[in-house]
Amino acid sequence: MRAVGIILAGGNSNKMRELTHKRAVAAMPIAGSYRAIDFALSNMSNSHIQKVAVLTQYNARSLNEHLNSSKWWDFGRKQGGLYVFTPTITADNGYWYRGTADAIYQNLEFLKRCHEPYVIITSGDAVYKMDYNKVLEYHIAKKADITVVCKELEPGGDASRFGTLKMNESMRVEEFEEKPMVANSNTISTGIYVIRRRQLIDLIESCAEEDRHDFVTDILIRYKNLKKIYGYKIKDYWSNISTVDAYYRTNMDFLKPEVRNYFFKQHPDVYSKVSDLPPAKYNPGAVVKNSLVASGSIINGTVENSILFKKTFVGNNCVIKNSIILNDVYLGDNTYIENCIVESRDTIRANTRHVGENGVKVVVEKNERYAL
Repeated sequence: MRAVGIILAGGNSNKMRELTHKRAVAAMPIAGSYRAIDFALSNMSNSHIQKVAVLTQYNARSLNEHLNSSKWWDFGRKQGGLYVFTPTITADNGYWYRGTADAIYQNLEFLKRCHEPYVIITSGDAVYKMDYNKVLEYHIAKKADITVVCKELEPGGDASRFGTLKMNESMRVEEFEEKPMVANSNTISTGIYVIRRRQLIDLIESCAEEDRHDFVTDILIRYKNLKKIYGYKIKDYWSNISTVDAYYRTNMDFLKPEVRNYFFKQHPDVYSKVSDLPPAKYNPGAVVKNSLVASGSIINGTVENSILFKKTFVGNNCVIKNSIILNDVYLGDNTYIENCIVESRDTIRANTRHVGENGVKVVVEKNERYAL
């Protein structure tokens, strides 16, 4: 494909509360066996983009671990491949990434050395499937400077988390507001952009000269009347996980047969780093209804409408309802969990009760199971 990919995976979302205290949003576990960044990487691979840069920064250890072998997404190649960039202190720059535009600016040498004429920019915290070739064809047909992939928000959706935009009949963007308090439009930006490589380099360099650091406010909004910016509407499933409620809702969507079928049974596939774990084991007395249970788990109790990630142990007489149990959690006997997200590597002691009364409760147990 005639494009190079950039995945922005360095952000810190305070709205994720305790869940991002030890990992980046792009490394959040999704649907039992995946990480959030797997969806963007799989889309890049399935669109035949051969060169992808992932820009990481905040709490990047588990994300870097996940990306330590590029073969899972078919980026183990001689030409191109997967590049992971973290902030680097140089003779003339000692900053962390101060924004999305600054993150690209600090790695501009990578873009300058590329030969592909176009760049696909996307974030690492959204769950979706997309053929970027179709967006690129649309971008070329419209003779656009920048193409923004957008989607109609469902009624009752919270537009204040996103950039909202208004377009005319020819789909040219006329208004763009970033995270408005009161949204005038229910068309939101998905954070996926197509732009010519040379033009991106020029815009990023002029941003840096004026000490501006954000791609949306300092390029898209600032240049909306000077550049031809077009919207490309999608109707397929797309979900951003940047808040606890959105993360919970996105995972729970995978309990719907049509969502599972779309992601797991329809071409193209979603790829992830594979763990060599035994299949889930259901002991006598285990009751599981409408749930996803990942490999390496052992179930002794009752699980309903829940997602259990890898290596979860559910003790005797446990009841888990409408909850997400992250990797490597040990649930002691007679535990009751409802409307909760249980952080990975937690040990929930026997006879414990956790219920999310007003919304989703994040359970973090600060105990050391592996201590001597």
